[in-house]
Amino acid sequence: MNPTVDWLRAPAAAVDLESREAAISRQGELTKPPGSLGRLEDIAIQLAALQGRERPALEQVQIVVFAGDHGVAAAGVSAFPQAVTAQMIANMASGGAAISVLARQIGAGIELVNLGTVAPVAAHPLIRDAVIAAGTANLAEAPAMSVAQLAQALAEGAAAVERARAAGAELFIAGEMGIGNTTAATALTCALLGLPAADLVGPGTGLDRSGIERKRVLIDQALALHRDAFADLSVAPIKALAHLGGFEVAAMAGAYVACAQQGLPMLVDGFISTAAALVASRLCPGAVDWMLLAHMSAEPGHRAMVEAIGLRPLLDLGMRLGEGSGAAAAVPLLRLACALHAQMATFAEAGVAAKAS
Repeated sequence: MNPTVDWLRAPAAAVDLESREAAISRQGELTKPPGSLGRLEDIAIQLAALQGRERPALEQVQIVVFAGDHGVAAAGVSAFPQAVTAQMIANMASGGAAISVLARQIGAGIELVNLGTVAPVAAHPLIRDAVIAAGTANLAEAPAMSVAQLAQALAEGAAAVERARAAGAELFIAGEMGIGNTTAATALTCALLGLPAADLVGPGTGLDRSGIERKRVLIDQALALHRDAFADLSVAPIKALAHLGGFEVAAMAGAYVACAQQGLPMLVDGFISTAAALVASRLCPGAVDWMLLAHMSAEPGHRAMVEAIGLRPLLDLGMRLGEGSGAAAAVPLLRLACALHAQMATFAEAGVAAKAS
């Protein structure tokens, strides 16, 4: 492994088992039948273990949207032109995108990290200029990224986590923007799971049947071209990411590893984000302990990713927008779980008779 990515070798932080047990004990004392709040109880207990306190809280949520263009977009794998990536970054900065609205509604901080677009992006206080190149290479013809570019993208993800922690974040959400990135995420997942493109490929931004077939052919072409690069399982995740990923996918993977190493709970979004989470789980197996999965994407291949990581989605709303939107939509549910856990009275406090032993 290249020395510039050696930081990925550090293990994930340990979860706080004492806080977990304290939270389990508290749940058993609250004025309700045991288990009657279902997964809301599980969420509170998991967050207690991750935050190291019996009563977790999610007042400070940080959303970081990583953006970058993809060379494969030139092959017609998206229903939208590539210029949309830069245009959507500007839309997010001005507050008009879905993730912008959701961030306001949940009171989350938001940062936009531009890793490299074909069209220029104007300066804005919310946009961090972290340009690596004007998009990746076409993964169906060459490696998407050089080793140096991959290292830079991973490091930008880790740096975003550092900024989030410094700002007091209690939960980290990574979002993405990049025309063509469902193709990169699908190819990457196929490589890691050993599946053909037909098992995972979907409409992305809204491709018709012929567009989906064109996308499938390109992904299978890319898998055949790069197969030898990630045949060695010991380096497969990092090699597959370099050859088939995107700047924003790599940055999210780096962010997820950094969250786990630094002990910051993360809420994973949909298809693209879960592909990055799959990479992170292979690079840092303990990272999964620090993840919650926001929702089940409408993209056909998402279920295979979810099953491979072993996470269970909180919501299933038929969403497939990306940007971190599904994760932001799940934040109120997490906050309700924390509020119920912290604010419900115990049987003793309420003077209510507990269940007979």
